[in-house]
Amino acid sequence: MVVPARDEERVIARCVESIHRAADHASRGVETIVVLNRCADGTGAAALAAGARIVAEDARSISAVRNAGVRASKGAVVVTLDADSLMHPDALSEVAAALDSGIWVGGGVPIRPERMSAGILMTGVLMALTLGLPFGVSAGMFWFLRRDFDAIGGFDERRLVAEDIDFARRLKAHGRKTGRRFGTLWRAPITTSCRKFDAFGDWFVLKRPWLLFHAIRGTRRDLADKYFYDFRH
Repeated sequence: MVVPARDEERVIARCVESIHRAADHASRGVETIVVLNRCADGTGAAALAAGARIVAEDARSISAVRNAGVRASKGAVVVTLDADSLMHPDALSEVAAALDSGIWVGGGVPIRPERMSAGILMTGVLMALTLGLPFGVSAGMFWFLRRDFDAIGGFDERRLVAEDIDFARRLKAHGRKTGRRFGTLWRAPITTSCRKFDAFGDWFVLKRPWLLFHAIRGTRRDLADKYFYDFRH
């Protein structure tokens, strides 16, 4: 398990605990690595207390943070989850069954917001129509084999945002070359926070649809800093 975290002292324990519950349900040992990114709070201590291992990566690049966690991991199977999300209890059982079958190269999961409103619902639909469905991929919580991660070069560190969609597209293409499919674990959604909506408003993406265009390109430093790297929750 790889969990990027920047100043996540308030939520990291519950994230790690959700991973442990899923591991117990799957009857499998899991190594959880929390990657500290420019943390100025007690995220590291909270992660250690919850039973995780910590490494540090200070780059203002979520791709670099995710890559650092994967490089530090020891397992043949890798799963990534953001610190403000909770893993479904069946998630690791579903991952194990999918990868053990040899049919799947990896994939993602559905994303369930912790609260719902009309603005959040419509944003989810818009993002699915522009970022997910056109490429036939899902994100939220990635699962894959370490050897396939290495084969495609990991997450692209030139991308400041939407690195997950880019990774999914390349993983899917690699799967086609090796006779495997990209999948979605529909029965194991993650529950994720709505703190960006809490900060900017439930309709902020719909009022700024051009944000999705720049997200696809993933190269605007000013927007990446405002909505991700300098965002305080």
